[in-house]
Amino acid sequence: MLRPWAAHWVAAVLLCRAVAQYSSDQCSWRGSGLSHESHRRDVEQVYLRCSQGSLEWLYPTGAIIVNLRSNIESSPGHMSGLHVCIKPQVYSQGSHVYLEHAGDLRLLLAEKDQAQGTVHCFSLAEGVLFVEAIPQADISRRITAFQYELVPSQGPAMHMFPYLQPGLVACKPCSDEEVLMAVCTSDFAGSGVFQGVAPGTNKHSMATVTLRRLFHQKSRVFAWGGARGRSWSGRINVPAQCSVRPGGDEYLLTGSVHFGEAWLGCAPRYKDFLKLYIQVQNAGTNPCQVDTN
Repeated sequence: MLRPWAAHWVAAVLLCRAVAQYSSDQCSWRGSGLSHESHRRDVEQVYLRCSQGSLEWLYPTGAIIVNLRSNIESSPGHMSGLHVCIKPQVYSQGSHVYLEHAGDLRLLLAEKDQAQGTVHCFSLAEGVLFVEAIPQADISRRITAFQYELVPSQGPAMHMFPYLQPGLVACKPCSDEEVLMAVCTSDFAGSGVFQGVAPGTNKHSMATVTLRRLFHQKSRVFAWGGARGRSWSGRINVPAQCSVRPGGDEYLLTGSVHFGEAWLGCAPRYKDFLKLYIQVQNAGTNPCQVDTN
């Protein structure tokens, strides 16, 4: 149902869609509300075509509609399975963030909550981001800023990312197929041990790890210890529902990277993975090659 307080915005949305403004950078956008300060009900369209990027709106006035799409051509079914996750900067203020669909606005992130820097996710099919500036007598020092990522709802480690499906994270052993897929397609994969666990939030804790092998990593979340160390070290977010025991067994560690942080996915004992890997190697059915030495 359309909320009465949003009626004047809906009319502006319908008008502005015919005169869309494109950002020169297809991944990130930086704009200023001063460009239409005299027309405080202006609504500007922003189009971003990347799997990740950022938005920074200085001196926000009026509103902007943020249309997010992948830069990889996909089928309609694949697009409907994508989710958008946004992480506000801790200094972000000056506006509320809504989801807009068919003229209806649903609050996603209030101004007062943005300083927490908490990740919020929603399905791409639910609508577009509608960022509404809060009327201010003095708009100086007001900046609305957040990072975004487009993430699939299915795939290695997605069931372990607590912000994607709140309350549905389950710690369960991965199947053989899931383990093999994870070591090939996860954002990171290696073998190592848990060194310690630090308290985190009610959604996750932070584990420090030392990797003896690093098969691949999407970004540099694990740092090389040098010739003497002969290992990589880093931190991995572990869902609160999962228990981690420091020391002891060596594990295959796989997972995803979101907003520069590693999240744990499939993590069987390394000796169990090695046994499975040798079996599929001998059968000639291994989906990818890794150096297990």
